[in-house]
Amino acid sequence: MRTVLPRTLVVMALPAESDGVFEAAGVPVLFCGVGKVNAAIALTRELSRYIHGGEPLPLVLNFGTAGSRVYGTGTLVACREFIQRDMDVRGLGFPPGVTPFDSAPLALKFEPVFSHLPTATCGSGDSFATAGSDAAAIAACGVLDMEAYALAKACWLEGAAFACAKYVSDGADTEAAADWQNNVHRAAGEFLDLYQDVSGSPGGARIP
Repeated sequence: MRTVLPRTLVVMALPAESDGVFEAAGVPVLFCGVGKVNAAIALTRELSRYIHGGEPLPLVLNFGTAGSRVYGTGTLVACREFIQRDMDVRGLGFPPGVTPFDSAPLALKFEPVFSHLPTATCGSGDSFATAGSDAAAIAACGVLDMEAYALAKACWLEGAAFACAKYVSDGADTEAAADWQNNVHRAAGEFLDLYQDVSGSPGGARIP
């Protein structure tokens, strides 16, 4: 029997961010793991199932936690613009965030889906942002995570629709680790509400 692939694909880094809420509602979730490499591999593999099955690509929804020095803990933020905050090849004359000899722009931009939420640029990096993190990279971003840029780039390359909402779990400061552990599960119900609002919607198209 042919597997029916969801038209709206939910991606989270960790089961803790779902806290069993999506599972209880019968909504499948792709848990991609922590970091840009794991995220890119997991989503690319999943999108390949659509491509090889001859099915149109889904709307990919990324829900998860993020640090922020702009928005207070507990805020839900819609991310429409994504940068790679830890790509640093200034030694070869490239600006921070630019991948050398890559065709992708510095910032990947997508049409709004969660238009009722405040918006922010999401800076992704393979580091957990704390008080000791690169201040310049943090200043350029409204929220900081470890996966969204990689997910956005996989969608950008394949032409898939993408939308992202982040729950601010910590202030990317000296208390970030403890705050994240205390708050990682708190937005699961709100994420499910967002999913239910947009599932089946054709929104989220890529901006050329």
